[in-house]
Amino acid sequence: MVCNRCIIVMKNELEKLGLSAISIKLGEVIFEKNITVEEKEKLDEALLELGFQIIDDKKSRIIEKIKNTIIELVHHQENEAKTNLSDILSTKLHHDYNYLSNLFSEVEGTTIEKYFIAQKIERVKELLVYDELSLSEIAFQLNYSSVAYLSNQFKKITGLTPSYFKQIKEEKRKPLDEV
Repeated sequence: MVCNRCIIVMKNELEKLGLSAISIKLGEVIFEKNITVEEKEKLDEALLELGFQIIDDKKSRIIEKIKNTIIELVHHQENEAKTNLSDILSTKLHHDYNYLSNLFSEVEGTTIEKYFIAQKIERVKELLVYDELSLSEIAFQLNYSSVAYLSNQFKKITGLTPSYFKQIKEEKRKPLDEV
């Protein structure tokens, strides 16, 4: 689960199946009691129909936590202290960054840094479409060192300048889980 709508869908599915959760967060559900194999199979089946998948192995859970941490940093926290992504991930996930980086690259076929940049560009698109902040304010909010650096990175990823993107506003944003 990577967005708030995903959490709502998960709550609804759990209610339909009569399962109670203590906590539902991005990428994690904590049940009130252990669920049976049969309940897990029913949940898995229901979620697959909705395009979700239960992540049950340790490596996949780590990957999901990396993604959720990055999404949280980029989309839900405004202008956090300029801490290195590697330090944030290592501290939050209690693993050496090299291990996390190698695992992520192996499983996802891209680097953590490229995933982070892709998420930042999606956030820039979102903020440009909202048209409430200037490009300078967006650069500051997303901890870019300069507007020029943000613009160059945006053009490298999208093929468009931020100002041209803002003009056309027709390019559809990708859902966070497809970045």
